[in-house]
Amino acid sequence: MVIGTGKLIYRLHDCHSLKGKRSIVKSIIRRIQNNFNVSIAEVGSNDVHQKAEIGFAMVGNSIPLINSKIDMVFNMADEIGLAELMDTEMEIISL
Repeated sequence: MVIGTGKLIYRLHDCHSLKGKRSIVKSIIRRIQNNFNVSIAEVGSNDVHQKAEIGFAMVGNSIPLINSKIDMVFNMADEIGLAELMDTEMEIISL
């Protein structure tokens, strides 16, 4: 069993309230969830209006497959265009 985790760190321009941030983050999460079978949620910077941290995880049976899927999630996250993708992190664990 192979577990892949990833983290997306976004900068939200022109976001001046938590309500505005929430709508952007929910939209990003919904789009990624609709295209990939991942568990995904906002995992940090909850009280910061200009920054969002979104984490996701997936399980598979091979390292190359999980690596490929995480790369596809990162590419889509950058192409969404609702916010500026500042950084990404990835970890793959084989059990």
